[in-house]
Amino acid sequence: MVSHAMLFPALIPLVLVLVILPIGLLATAFWIWMLISAAQNRGIEEGEKIAWILIIALLHLIGAVIYFFVGHPKRNIPIHKAI
Repeated sequence: MVSHAMLFPALIPLVLVLVILPIGLLATAFWIWMLISAAQNRGIEEGEKIAWILIIALLHLIGAVIYFFVGHPKRNIPIHKAI
């Protein structure tokens, strides 16, 4: 019979592969998506675009989440520049 003390160390690699690794991959994919979105966002001016890229790059997931809620919705708003 297998004791619970022997099962616990065997579950650690399983949890790493089935839970933590996919979450990390999704977070990284979201971060890359927000970096690309900020770089291609036509609804913000160049200075603001550079600031968002720096925020996302330096704060990683937190910066990407902030951009998603604050800067990302401006994608569909055209900039009105005075000529």
